[in-house]
Amino acid sequence: MDIESHLPILQVIIPLLFSPLVVLLQPRGLAWVATTAVCILSFAIAINMAILVLGGQTLEYELGGWQPPFGIALRIDAISSLLLLIVTGAATAAVLGCRESLNQQIESHRQPLFFAAWLLLLAGLVGMVVTADAFNIFVFMEISSLAGYILIAGGPDRRALLAVFKYLIMGTIGATFYLIGVGLVYMMTGTLNLDDMARLLPGVADQTTIPFAAAFITVGLALKAAMFPLHVWLPNAYTHAPHAVTVFMAACGTKVAVYVLLRFDFVVFQSADLYHGLQFSLFLMPFALLGIVVASAVAMFEGQIKRMLAFSSVAQVGYILLGASLLTQDGLTASFAHMFNHALAKSTLFLSIACLGMRFMDLRIDQLSGAAKSMPFTAAAFLIGGLSLIGVPGTAGFISKWLLIEALMEQGEQGLLMVGIVLLSSLMAVVYIWRTVEVLYFRTPVQQDTTQQGSEVVLSEAPALMVGVTLLMAALNIVFGVMPDVPLSLAEAAAEILSGARQ
Repeated sequence: MDIESHLPILQVIIPLLFSPLVVLLQPRGLAWVATTAVCILSFAIAINMAILVLGGQTLEYELGGWQPPFGIALRIDAISSLLLLIVTGAATAAVLGCRESLNQQIESHRQPLFFAAWLLLLAGLVGMVVTADAFNIFVFMEISSLAGYILIAGGPDRRALLAVFKYLIMGTIGATFYLIGVGLVYMMTGTLNLDDMARLLPGVADQTTIPFAAAFITVGLALKAAMFPLHVWLPNAYTHAPHAVTVFMAACGTKVAVYVLLRFDFVVFQSADLYHGLQFSLFLMPFALLGIVVASAVAMFEGQIKRMLAFSSVAQVGYILLGASLLTQDGLTASFAHMFNHALAKSTLFLSIACLGMRFMDLRIDQLSGAAKSMPFTAAAFLIGGLSLIGVPGTAGFISKWLLIEALMEQGEQGLLMVGIVLLSSLMAVVYIWRTVEVLYFRTPVQQDTTQQGSEVVLSEAPALMVGVTLLMAALNIVFGVMPDVPLSLAEAAAEILSGARQ
């Protein structure tokens, strides 16, 4: 058979099968090599499927030859293809660009187990994206969550244990809410296939069970997506995790939960004609706006650079959900475009932090004084990532923010008020990014415990591979800011799918 027909299942099965195998690779470095190869292969599969989707195809795979709704189906359309590029790209950039950082933070004898969890996290996230079955979303959600707990706690910072405990409690509550909602829908429809649910829900729309199911699923996934004010697990998890884990999870972890949330609320529940769109918008819009403002304000006063960017991620989730809450095709296009562009910007920023972490033990902003003089490439990458996060013209972040502003302006006076909030948040981003840039470039360097030459303490740039990958990600922020056709085409196609499902 044509290999293209098996790409959806290969996307999941390759990292899932290799996860236990890397445990056996005890010699130093082999586990990293195998994990990197799997991530690159997964990224290549995602690119191949994106090309097919851009060509007008929708890829479907029926496990065991059993047709849905009786069998489990995998489905790759524009929405899932965009998310697969984000997930596999982030996994590849993180593991490839943070090799020396991982050697610094993870003991060599523990690395095989660490990389096994890494591949489980990758398998869980891509599984959530490709499956068309509500219960299998839960299964993959738990796989990714359990692997994420292990990875966050895997570094030398013991404060990560408390962060993981909080993440575990909140994640369990979110998954439980989701599972209760799915159980209620299954009780009313007798199916777990998402398309079949959408087909059968109108027949039971008068049952009060369905609105309760929608509420459970929406709140559970909002918690997983770290939507304000359900974000309390995220700042500490990102701050105390190993740098490579933060790069991976910050780029794609919450976005997969948002993807599942939009799938349910636009494809499944909209079909029941329960005024769910209005309820969804009224629930989502105020919290998205609050998240944008409050999280940006907190980031302005954070002294630890990873924690600052963690709160920035909460604000960026607000941007994504704000576009979706408009219930328009333009708003959804802005949301999906911002998923991709924010992943680029945040990967670049956290990769830069991983490079800084090789030379600076303390990542408090005021301890990074003058780092640009000895680490010019790292500082330049951070600056470019920060400009993209702000939304400066010529960067990828500008494209999605401009699309969001255009979508908001279509909403009349209310939309103009929200445009003002978006611009205010962007100004806040200027403040907290500039705080860091000012310290990096314009402060007197501080002596650090780094490489020794005789008795003199000398700072130097991070290892070449780390800097190279970081600069590549920084360059992509500019490339997709000047030539946004590919991600924008996928975002527009994704928005058209959800808008069509809603009509």
